[in-house]
Amino acid sequence: MINKEAYKNIIKQLSEKNVQLIAVSKTKPVEEIKKLYDLGQRDFGENYVQELVDKQSQLPKDIRWHFIGHLQSNKVKYISAFVHLIQSVDSLKLLKEIDKQAVRHNREIECLLQVHIADEETKFGFDEDELEALINTNLNELHELNNIKVTGLMGMASLTDDENKIRTEFKRLKSIFENFTTPNSQLKTLSMGMSSDYKIAIEEGSNMVRIGSLLFGERIYNVG
Repeated sequence: MINKEAYKNIIKQLSEKNVQLIAVSKTKPVEEIKKLYDLGQRDFGENYVQELVDKQSQLPKDIRWHFIGHLQSNKVKYISAFVHLIQSVDSLKLLKEIDKQAVRHNREIECLLQVHIADEETKFGFDEDELEALINTNLNELHELNNIKVTGLMGMASLTDDENKIRTEFKRLKSIFENFTTPNSQLKTLSMGMSSDYKIAIEEGSNMVRIGSLLFGERIYNVG
């Protein structure tokens, strides 16, 4: 069930701070997404390729779809014709495949590099050394990928009630972001913060947040 008041309040908070809202619509039916679309929301985030493909085919074509889950290279082809931003790029191999599929569709696909800042091993992403190697050591290889555009970083904090820990992890990601941001850099987007911690993320420099349950209610899981 869409929480219209929560949406309006969040939009007001974010607009005052120039932060972009990505409405995380994973597991939510197209009817609920359409309700939020009718309120003016255009950026939606999905975690699973097949679910994204199914929803994209049923919903208005001016929706900007963000892929925010772990993306396998062999599944890029299914979303490459329409995806607006892939937020979860965690390897050079994946960047190369996104570029290859973008060439097929004669388009440019924007990407964020996912950075591992949490304690949980289940989280994906580059560590600082890997990121340094990608952006500096592999710069020539990156420049050869003409159909992708790396425009920022994304990260997820640890799943914990310890706000100090969350804040420390966000501070670290902001510091990493600043280290790779030069006057001529394409890195403009810092995507961090979800329903439980987006306010802390914004305080620590996020300019894009991914919010689901505050807008749609708790996630629906298939049983059986």
